[in-house]
Amino acid sequence: MKIQLALDRLSIEEAIKIAGQAEKFIDIFEVGTSLIKEYGIVSISRLKEAFPDKLILADMKTMDNAIYEFQLCFEAGADMATVMGVSPLQTIETCLEAAAEHQKKTMIDLLNTSEEQRTALFPYTEAIFCDHVSKDVQEKSGLHNTASATFDPSLQWAIAGGITGESIQTMAGPLPDIVVIGSAITKAPQPEKAAEALSEIIERKKAESHGSA
Repeated sequence: MKIQLALDRLSIEEAIKIAGQAEKFIDIFEVGTSLIKEYGIVSISRLKEAFPDKLILADMKTMDNAIYEFQLCFEAGADMATVMGVSPLQTIETCLEAAAEHQKKTMIDLLNTSEEQRTALFPYTEAIFCDHVSKDVQEKSGLHNTASATFDPSLQWAIAGGITGESIQTMAGPLPDIVVIGSAITKAPQPEKAAEALSEIIERKKAESHGSA
């Protein structure tokens, strides 16, 4: 279970500062959608320059114009980029082709996808699938990702949406490959301490999972 740190609603400088504080415990730095929208593709380049040895995910949430957007991300230094699962399959396939060409990865965001759409997407086994509860749903309805979804162990999975140490502790069944954590670290008084605590919870959860396997 890798930790992906979502850097959102920050300036580039703030994102780099927080990332630096938490770096020791983070596997993937996510350049959040709001960061890219406010500051442009340069935000991806800046994070990759600051952390050349870390995986960088560009949360583009691509819906169309896939080849252009994904090439922008990969040329800027991203190792992974996101496409929305509700996009046309042609868009999904274009993203996967662009990622393969650059030897990078595609994350498919399953936000608001129907069961029918998910069934159509799951054959793309080279992708990482992200089970995502949106920020607006969290704020309007008070719902968070409880990590209760059943994951197909043959696929690569991530979970996102208000993830906390408590929600990780209560996970049941197969564990996701990636846990996307934002505010629990970025809004903590001491991001490094928060990241360390979450990392320890994940290690304990992994040990429990191996012990019960």
